[in-house]
Amino acid sequence: MKIKSKGTESILLFFIATIGLFFFGCSPRYSNVALPIDDVQEFSYNGASVVEDKWWTSFEDERLNQLIDSALQSNFDLAATWQQFLAARATVSREASNKWPQIEASAQSAVNFPENDFTGGENTQLGLSATYELDLWGRIRTAVQAEKFRAEASLFDYRTAAISLSAEIASTWYQLQAAKKQLRITENQITTNEDIITLIRSRFVGGQIRAVDILRQAQLLESTKEQQIIFSTNVRLLENQLAVLLGKQPQLDMTFENIDLPELPVLPETGLPLELVRRRPDLQRSFSILLAADRDMAAAVRSKYPRISISGRGQLRANNFDNLFENWAYSLAGNILAPLFYGKQLSAEVERSLAIKQQRLYEYGQTTLEAFQDVEDGLVRDIMQKKRLENIGRQLELAEKSNKQLRVEFLNGFSPYLDVLLGLDQEQQLRRDYVSAQSQQIQIRIGLYRALAGGFDTDRNIDY
Repeated sequence: MKIKSKGTESILLFFIATIGLFFFGCSPRYSNVALPIDDVQEFSYNGASVVEDKWWTSFEDERLNQLIDSALQSNFDLAATWQQFLAARATVSREASNKWPQIEASAQSAVNFPENDFTGGENTQLGLSATYELDLWGRIRTAVQAEKFRAEASLFDYRTAAISLSAEIASTWYQLQAAKKQLRITENQITTNEDIITLIRSRFVGGQIRAVDILRQAQLLESTKEQQIIFSTNVRLLENQLAVLLGKQPQLDMTFENIDLPELPVLPETGLPLELVRRRPDLQRSFSILLAADRDMAAAVRSKYPRISISGRGQLRANNFDNLFENWAYSLAGNILAPLFYGKQLSAEVERSLAIKQQRLYEYGQTTLEAFQDVEDGLVRDIMQKKRLENIGRQLELAEKSNKQLRVEFLNGFSPYLDVLLGLDQEQQLRRDYVSAQSQQIQIRIGLYRALAGGFDTDRNIDY
């Protein structure tokens, strides 16, 4: 509609303001999005050491620190997750543009032939047009807020991916060191078994040992060589895996030095469960998704209200370019679009949004419970694995003493060689089991640190 006078314009603005105030008072408020878990209990155990943001520094392994710092910059999966966040942030900017007027410029020029038949027609035009929706009850605002929460969730995805990458590198690094240590043990055991075969063959010549004992010792030697093959394979596969995590080709000949497996510090502090909820980025992500669903529901409710928009247009018109700036015209218009009957489409969208919000609420609760379980499981496994490692250590100590005594008795002719062979086999297996248990204890501790970890700074982090 054209605005022809100041009186008409005043009436229109008064009408718009009245409608806006009426509906603004009816706009819905956000509903409760609190954690759906009552009476949150404390964790069963609480350690004494503080978990740093960069939790892997607890191992005091400078080489591990360097590997993780390098991977945070060069890992392709992490870089892809960062680009996912940038895309989500751009979506917020795109949605927020609806809060501003949409301004367009137009230009038109035409020549009509024959000129004698052209009577008063416009052949040159320049114009500007603008449209603007009055977001009186916040439909656009809540939609923008929903996209902001989704972008925050994407940022938490990146932080979760960074924690997962650091945990995977630490896990692979210490698996590699354990495999190398196992390989060294088997190589020493092969040497020992070969020396024993040489010894018992000399005693066989003297009739002091049976041929079957030589065969049994040879079988033990071949079994140890099989273990050597297995650990050699593990070393190469773990080196390949670590190279890919670092963003390198596995074909490259990368040198990873040998180190001793670390002594673990005391159990970390678990803190209060609600602190974990505020700290872990995967839980923060779940909560952001819930908030986004809540804003989506609010936007769906507000879509049922009338939409008020204003538009303006100004144009320069002339039959030739020389006279273009002598004539101009403008128009202002106000529009009200009130949904009357959409076949329950808008109500169905509200119901759908509400159901999705409830779904996100329950998912948030389940994710939180699983996070609590991660911590509880990690604590139990850490404590029990320590006891298991101590038990294997005692078994190994007894096996060494027993095997030493059996060898003395065998050399003095008091014990058959079969007892020596069985004792040697048990001792060698326990030695490998002890390293395996050490490796498992480190992996369990990494899992516990991962369960307690919060986000940490990377070079890509920005204030959002």
